[in-house]
Amino acid sequence: MIIITIITLIVAIALPTTKISPIQFARLAAISFLFCALLSFNVLYIESLGSGVGIFSGLYHVSTITQSIETFIYLIASFILVPWFIVPAAQNGSLRLLPSAITGPVLSEYSLILLFSVLGATLLISSADLISMYLSIELQSFAVYILAAIHRDSESSTAAGLKYFLLGGLSSCFILLGAALIYSYTGLTNIESIFNLILSSSTSSYSVFPVLGLLFIVLGFLFKVAAAPLHNWAPDVYDDVPSIVTTWLTIMPKISIIIFLLELVTSSLLGSTLLSNVAIEGSDVISSSVWSLPLKNILLVSSLLSLIIGSVVGLAQYKIKRLLAYSTISHVGFLLLALGINTEQSTESLIFYLLQYSITNLNTFLILLAFGYTLKTISTSLPVAGSRAHSSSTLDIKYISELKAQFISNPLLSLSLALCLFSMAGIPPLLGFFAKQQVLYSATLSGYYFMSIVAIIVSVISASYYLQIIKVMHFSNDPAITSVEAGNKNPNVFISNSHSMLISVLTLSLVLFMLNPNIILNSTHLLALTIFQT
Repeated sequence: MIIITIITLIVAIALPTTKISPIQFARLAAISFLFCALLSFNVLYIESLGSGVGIFSGLYHVSTITQSIETFIYLIASFILVPWFIVPAAQNGSLRLLPSAITGPVLSEYSLILLFSVLGATLLISSADLISMYLSIELQSFAVYILAAIHRDSESSTAAGLKYFLLGGLSSCFILLGAALIYSYTGLTNIESIFNLILSSSTSSYSVFPVLGLLFIVLGFLFKVAAAPLHNWAPDVYDDVPSIVTTWLTIMPKISIIIFLLELVTSSLLGSTLLSNVAIEGSDVISSSVWSLPLKNILLVSSLLSLIIGSVVGLAQYKIKRLLAYSTISHVGFLLLALGINTEQSTESLIFYLLQYSITNLNTFLILLAFGYTLKTISTSLPVAGSRAHSSSTLDIKYISELKAQFISNPLLSLSLALCLFSMAGIPPLLGFFAKQQVLYSATLSGYYFMSIVAIIVSVISASYYLQIIKVMHFSNDPAITSVEAGNKNPNVFISNSHSMLISVLTLSLVLFMLNPNIILNSTHLLALTIFQT
């Protein structure tokens, strides 16, 4: 279905006689994502998916978890497209936007880029071959590179897109180098076949280079999810691109890459079985120190650094998107902690944490976009002639101080954002608390007490900068702002029904999860069982 939509949009964009606005293309893409989610959900009823089904000559492996996550990816993609439909309304002619301000997609190709990105993400989580893995991640990455620089008139957006492209290309080189090392010493590209060959081989030289290649692949993927110490590009890129693009960058690539890493780590190819069954008899050929760096330790070290850096460095941020970028790095630390533990309990907590992270992050950026639409409107009494052209980035909230005393003029949005931030901090009884509690429980259950203590401490530290945003929104040290500026904010500017409804549903899901948690918890438990059933 998604391929049919891509072909349809390509033909519609190429035809010179058709006059379809970019917003209509975005709506068509959102409807297509919802229909694809419905189709993926219906596939779950096929009984043979329990053990997995190979398609396209084994290049892809379709299972219950791949179809479930694919359904979730389609839903999130359609939700991210909702804010593009917004045109802040003006009542009684009192308010309006600058004529050059953009509140929707600039180009018709924007929706086409999103379709390619989602196609790459869904193919990646089902990849069972080195070739399909690399082609899928590059399809997703190239679409995201273009998306980051989609606003060509914005200098910051273009610089961010170029930086993202150069550093993302470097991570792709690591992935390609790892795949080349594996193929050069095994002559195979199918992951399961490589595993069987390594275990059946008694020669240690057959084992060291494939394992090093796999480590290079994992490092390349850690770079793409902005895991420390490979995180330096993320705050700059997230801050310079428009907020709607930042929403996509912080959610979509991480879902597909984390799930793909989960499938790799839980397989015997990258599990402790590989490292414990490697022959170390030929010490003259290969040093035993090579095997002292298992994949689990690399994931745990990256998790530790991500937790510390994401929480401590975030304290010094005064730009809200940079702060949320470091918050994302901290959340990646929790995901990698659950990924490195590699047990049934940790896998369940990983899937649940990924779901709540996506929902909370999406709702946070939807609220920030709504704040931007409200705060960036101007009165008709202001002169407009001769004003400089504005891109959609002019509607973004850049600094935390811009949210000062917003609780007075926008109480519902402020309360919703406060609930999202409380959930990110892990305050009970919100959804984020249960996600962190599951990760910490799986860590302590497996004996990782040091990592659990560090995760608890950094959660307390990160709560301070979340509370700082809430303090700025609800309290102001300047009484003039509270009494005059906040009172002058015209409440006539409002967002669309779809945007406000989506914020309401996501916010209520964070708050009311504790009333009926069985649906999500049982689903994540069953998905974890499908991975460990063999």
